[in-house]
Amino acid sequence: MGLRLPDTVTLVEVGLRDGLQSVGHAVSTGTKLRLLQALYAAGVRAMEVTSFVSPAAVPQFTDAEEVARAALALPELRVSALIPNLRGWERARGAGVREVTVVIGATDPFNIANVRMTVDQSLAQLAGIMDAAGAEPGVAVEVGIAVAFGCPYTGHVPLAAVRRIVDRSLELGVASVSLADTIGVATPLDVVRAVTGIRAAYPNLPLSLHLHDTRGMGLANALAALHVGVTTFDGAVGGLGGCPFAPGAAGNVATDDLNNMLVGMGISTGIDQDGLLACGGILRDEVTADLPSHTLRVFLGHTARRGDPNGASAG
Repeated sequence: MGLRLPDTVTLVEVGLRDGLQSVGHAVSTGTKLRLLQALYAAGVRAMEVTSFVSPAAVPQFTDAEEVARAALALPELRVSALIPNLRGWERARGAGVREVTVVIGATDPFNIANVRMTVDQSLAQLAGIMDAAGAEPGVAVEVGIAVAFGCPYTGHVPLAAVRRIVDRSLELGVASVSLADTIGVATPLDVVRAVTGIRAAYPNLPLSLHLHDTRGMGLANALAALHVGVTTFDGAVGGLGGCPFAPGAAGNVATDDLNNMLVGMGISTGIDQDGLLACGGILRDEVTADLPSHTLRVFLGHTARRGDPNGASAG
């Protein structure tokens, strides 16, 4: 077929953070821990489990320390968390988290809406985080570049704006970079151009993608990225999530849809598809029935027709 495909892919589950962040009601710690355990049982071995933001600003993550510590107790699980600033790093460090992501929007309007800082101010904040984290052995800081393909306020985002953040981040010593299609506007050609453009400058940079499925392009964009060498993707179980600063933006590409595609193509992820779908059932029962995952809808429909009480139709 002419496609260059890897043998293995890493799926990073972000539903416990990015997914739950967009839920309009408080999700109990017990539900978060049940979902954590179910995802782990399904074979997920990389998770962004919480965000160390101010509880006053985002009450959903008041229990960040408890959830992080529960995740860190699971053998061989790569645990990461989002941090917005130096205070967030201090809390993450106190909870024992050694992998953190700092999100910086590629445009000033989005970054100001998201974290109340310009891009330059966020890069200065990143420098302070790297000064503190760099003194800690075994710590890995990732920069997630939000609206890397398009911004709800400015429209198309030129690759030069993304490259500026990548350049400075690597100067500061970050371990990896993630490109986020935050509002789901990218096409496969956009993805190929961005990945190849950055890889041309930094061929050894660990680069991942954080895709949203607003316009139904999530899987197509993942396939395009696979073709140009990306082997790490974020996903949220059930397709949970969204963007509070982009009305109408859909959730993250569903981990269960990604896994279904990859395994069907003979690519190993280490994740059991039926186990992922069972996690979607937990979300439906305890969090929300508004889950756009295609494979989950098929699964729930089949179990409802079989009379499974845990597979009642979600509508």
